Amino acid sequence: MNRLEPVLLAFFFACWLAVLLPVLGLSPLSGSLFLEPRSLYMIAVATGWLSGNLYLRRRQQVPQTLRWRFLVAYLLGPPGLFFLLWAMGPEITQAQAPLVPLYAVGVSSILFLVPIVLRRWPG
Repeated sequence: MNRLEPVLLAFFFACWLAVLLPVLGLSPLSGSLFLEPRSLYMIAVATGWLSGNLYLRRRQQVPQTLRWRFLVAYLLGPPGLFFLLWAMGPEITQAQAPLVPLYAVGVSSILFLVPIVLRRWPG
């Protein structure tokens, strides 16, 4: 493991923690960022593709026993960023489209799997 994974995991953990703060009533985030759903989807596309390619590259460099941990980290870490960005958006937008972060997770997951599936494709 090099220095990239601890930094990424700390960033994604911080995003998930920041998403939980408004739920607990400690820090209001809504209204601090104007973000359209389309922008969140573009971030999800880029993040999914990048994390899938990073996972493939790092997968070859780690022992077999750590590969599942890397898969979980690279697949489940980035959605924290989507939920954080959506929580920072205006309340009106959040109320009109509450499922946008879940759709962003789906888009990111699909694009995470594209490089992995293409690597195994015969041809």
